Order: sequence, then C-alpha cells, then structure tokens
Amino acid sequence: MKKVFTLTALMLALILTSTVTAQEFSGIDKSPMDMATYPSDYKVSEKAVRIIYGRPQLKGRSMEELAPTGKVWRTGANEAPEITFYKDVLFGGKAIKAGTYSLFTIPGADEWTVILNKKLNQWGSYFYDQASDVARITVPNGSENASLEEFSIAFKDTKDGAHLVMGWDKTRVAVPITL
Repeated sequence: MKKVFTLTALMLALILTSTVTAQEFSGIDKSPMDMATYPSDYKVSEKAVRIIYGRPQLKGRSMEELAPTGKVWRTGANEAPEITFYKDVLFGGKAIKAGTYSLFTIPGADEWTVILNKKLNQWGSYFYDQASDVARITVPNGSENASLEEFSIAFKDTKDGAHLVMGWDKTRVAVPITL
C-alpha cells in the first residue's frame, strides 16, 4: 500500500512539475514591462519621477492600428502606465502634486493629448474615466528618421527638469517636467 501511495505521489509531482515548467517557458511576455526614472543615475537616492509601462512591438503592424488617432490610448501595453512624482512638479506647465497617476494619451497627427488620471491599475483604456483626470496637456507630435520597433519612454535632461519622451515607430512626443 505504501508503495502504491508513494508511486502515485511521485507521478503527481512529476505531472505538476512538467506542467509548470512548460507554462514558464512557453509564456514569454510579448510586451514586457519597463521602467524609466529621472534622474536616471541610480546613485541618486532621491528620485523625482518614475514611470512603469508595457512595451508593445509593431511586429509588422502600423502604429495607427495599435494607438488609433483621436482615441484614448493606454500608452503602452497591458495596464495603463503608472507615473510617480516624488515631489510637486509642473507637468506640461500644469501644477501636479506628488503622487502616483495613470498615464493615457490621445494620439493625433500634429499633436498628442497627454493625460494624468488619478485611478490606478486600469487595464487598457476600457475603464478610462475622464472625470478622474488630474491634468490634460497638448504637446506637438514630432518625428525622427529612425524607427523604433518597441514603444519606449525615457527622460531627457533640460535646464530646469526633464522631458518625458515617448517614441514609437517614427513618432516622438516630449512632455516638459519642471521641478
């Protein structure tokens, strides 16, 4: 009886282990999470801004398919990005209190609307609630010759703070942040 029980337990453990292992290796994230901080020097203990976001890839699709012009976009993949300001800032000229916000955008041909929203953990833009907007700013839509396959966010130093730069395909959008 002990041998049957031990053999059954061993077989069950083997089945569960192989199932978990198969799931771990077959489920590579196609839109991995990334993070950008300002300042970017990791030796600086007091950060001013941090953003966590998903990085979708074009994979032969157009940016318009994934981030349609004139519609609220979650600005990346999966959940809407979370941007944390560790101190009060001017975001595109608007006063923003220290805290964590969701980031949405409305892509346009000549300009983008960049939105900070107080509701967190919003999957996509399905549950976007305009009444929870903290700020809406409009910034010009620029372009570059080089195409970016993966959506990317970075901070670029300026005289009085940084620009939050978003890029995908040949589109580049920069939001000034004044500290």
